[in-house]
Amino acid sequence: MSQVLVSENITGKELSALREKFAVALEPELWKSPDKLRNAIRDAEAILVRNQTAVDAELIAAGRRLKVIGRAGVGLENVDCSAASAAGIVVVYAPEQNSVSVAELAIGLMLALARSIPAADRSAKSGAWDRKRFMGGVELYGKTLGIVGMGRIGFLTAMRARALGMDVIAFDPQVSHDAPVIIETRARLTGLDEVLAEADFVSCHVPETPRTINLFDYEKFCRMKSSAFFVNTSRGKVVDEAGLARALQEKRLAGAALDVRVKEPPDSPLSTADNVILAPHIGAFTVEGQERVVTSVCRDVAAVLTGQSARNFFNFATPRREKTV
Repeated sequence: MSQVLVSENITGKELSALREKFAVALEPELWKSPDKLRNAIRDAEAILVRNQTAVDAELIAAGRRLKVIGRAGVGLENVDCSAASAAGIVVVYAPEQNSVSVAELAIGLMLALARSIPAADRSAKSGAWDRKRFMGGVELYGKTLGIVGMGRIGFLTAMRARALGMDVIAFDPQVSHDAPVIIETRARLTGLDEVLAEADFVSCHVPETPRTINLFDYEKFCRMKSSAFFVNTSRGKVVDEAGLARALQEKRLAGAALDVRVKEPPDSPLSTADNVILAPHIGAFTVEGQERVVTSVCRDVAAVLTGQSARNFFNFATPRREKTV
């Protein structure tokens, strides 16, 4: 039986190296079949997932020999970390390895919104040459970027915005005025209401927690400038999509760009809005970012399976199971 179960589409040099050391069952579609997944995990010592596999308490209980859960990404919403910790199972992930990729996408979406790049592309490809239609674009230079969440990705986004000549204001209740991320970006740390009222672009970079779900609702969007743009590359559930659709329809803000959705794949009115740019959760999907993510997680899984300590772990560095059967 396999020591390592891979239930989603995960590839890379380090995964190939893992397959040379351990018995690896690579089943990219297994996450779609919970019953088959529970059966397959019974003899696995490790499971590697992205964000599709529901590593819940029931699945963890079925993994009677499980030592480590590897999440190829930063978010752990699909992993019951409490159940894993209670069972003594190490949870490893990639907290910073794809940060540059996501930050660059956030900046790219701002540029695309400011200059209506997707609409201009569609227009030109249709045979039109309607330059006057796209006369209303704006520059990022001299504009104010409001960042909600000054973690690693928020910090990197702010640094890139500074290079484009933007002013940066930020809201993050976990960050102090003398924190390095504030000092290095020269951002003005303020309240959420001030960020919404003053920013020309609002970029969201918060994790999904009970306090951040629906953080951005209709009322919040109404506090933004009617000329402002909203960008979300963090987690879909932090946005009330019905509220965003209503605000856009009422022209409470100029446009929005979303890489993440409440339900993926989604089904909402935002799909037909002209002033919305949608991407299928590709923020981390660069060649370089994915290589770093897969390398980090595979190396930590290998370390745990060979009795060594993981580096990027959520709970503890080595398994705490009394025994495996």
